[in-house]
Amino acid sequence: MKSRIISLASLAVLSACTTMPPKNPENICQIFREKDDWYQATLSSARRWGVPIAVQMAIIHQESSFVADAQPPRPLILGFIPWFRSSSAYGYPQAKDETWADYQQNAGNGWADREDFADSCDFVAWYCATSNRKLGIPTSDANNLYLTYHEGLGGYQRNSYLSKQWLLNTAQKVHQRALRYDAQLASCRQELEQKN
Repeated sequence: MKSRIISLASLAVLSACTTMPPKNPENICQIFREKDDWYQATLSSARRWGVPIAVQMAIIHQESSFVADAQPPRPLILGFIPWFRSSSAYGYPQAKDETWADYQQNAGNGWADREDFADSCDFVAWYCATSNRKLGIPTSDANNLYLTYHEGLGGYQRNSYLSKQWLLNTAQKVHQRALRYDAQLASCRQELEQKN
């Protein structure tokens, strides 16, 4: 009985650890060393959709800081009464319900879960590949891919982002992080390939 309790407690601790964000989210090599199945997840998505690993990771970093169950905060009424969230955005990719449903249907991944890292990478890569196919945005252009990701395809086509300086700044930050991640990945890709 005692060993069963210890086993269950150990399982609970291990489960909690798997959803913790990486300790150093600014270094892609350290992220992949810590989360040893994440490299394979991003590599699979890159091969399927043609979107670089660094772009996927930079977008997920911006959207959720690698928190599996991230959600927009609940606004408070009168300073203490929780109100409805402003968006259905959820999980690693901060995908809204309707966009996630489109992905599940169009990418053939009906069981996908926004708290699952591999599914989230596949979603981000699918969305970027859709932006590439429909709008001609290069899959390496993290700046414009992020603007599309945030504003939607229609919003991007209407240039809705031009009036949002904060969003333009954020997209540039995502682009710079993707470049940094890509340079870091070049230094550890061989090590990661050997482990997988």
